[in-house]
Amino acid sequence: MESCQHCHAAEKPKWWKNKLFLIFCLYVLVFVGAGYVNFLRPLQESLFMYLRAIALPILIGLFVGGIIDWLIPGEYISALLAPKRKRTIIYSVITGFFMSACSHGILALAIQLHKKGASPPAVVSFLLASPWANLPLTILMFGFFGIKALFIVFSAVIIAIITGYIYMFLAGRNWIEKNPNTIELDSGFSIIDDAKMRLKKVKVSLTSSLNAVKAIWSGSLSLANMVLWWILFGAFFASLAAAYLPSNFMHQYMGATILGLLVTLAIATVIEICSEGSAPLAFEIYRQTGALGNAFTFLMAGVVTDYTEIGLIWQNIGWRSAVWLPIITVPQVILLAVLANLFL
Repeated sequence: MESCQHCHAAEKPKWWKNKLFLIFCLYVLVFVGAGYVNFLRPLQESLFMYLRAIALPILIGLFVGGIIDWLIPGEYISALLAPKRKRTIIYSVITGFFMSACSHGILALAIQLHKKGASPPAVVSFLLASPWANLPLTILMFGFFGIKALFIVFSAVIIAIITGYIYMFLAGRNWIEKNPNTIELDSGFSIIDDAKMRLKKVKVSLTSSLNAVKAIWSGSLSLANMVLWWILFGAFFASLAAAYLPSNFMHQYMGATILGLLVTLAIATVIEICSEGSAPLAFEIYRQTGALGNAFTFLMAGVVTDYTEIGLIWQNIGWRSAVWLPIITVPQVILLAVLANLFL
């Protein structure tokens, strides 16, 4: 028995092989090296800009994810976001609309929902709806685009719903992964009745408050170990593009043409920052080119082709769910973008 325990101990990954530690070392190398190598200074500035933009949303996302882990039983998520019913996708989109988090913060929340039992179709719909159809961003978009912001918001919702239903179709044929965290519930299970029963057992005290803080911290830390490496990895490559891509490239090659849309899609796949940061840049594309479809493509591509998001889905849900995301969503984005360039 002792030898078996030693085997398991030997299988534990070394701390220096931890992905989060490695990406942290890479960041330190850039920040320190920029003091000695001029070539690294633009990258240092871009990294600082990205970290400043995404740090607060990520922390908020991790904190809310920790609260979800502590406060919301897995049965509730399984009851709302796991059944193979059309309303499940609608629930996930509505949930995304009321989540005031940007594309980076929402990644943590989505993975937390998956841990709690939400089905892959619901998680994907939540991911697609949250960054560009949430309430604060809707208000921000109207500030930039005026009435035309309705096109961006409604298109994001439409893509989230259509993609969710397609994923549900794929799930019915076992072409994507199932969520092993989903809890099987009795047909008569009621969230309201169960919540009332749980509330009757709650006793507020110093000990219970400390336990709650510990549980939230533990949930946030567990979530950070899953998502933070991918987010920092994505921010690093986005910083590379921001640092070394010619400044006039976007304005020159991102016009209201099919080629311009494809270039926009490719660039937005790499240059993906917090939603609040992408919105002004998308408006600048619209202001310079007059192509609303390109601005929409830039915004949506940060969600549907972002390697950070695809990587997280691959790692936490499964490779089939990750591969299907761009296959299903990119044609929808391009079609809606072409229509916007033609008629708006």
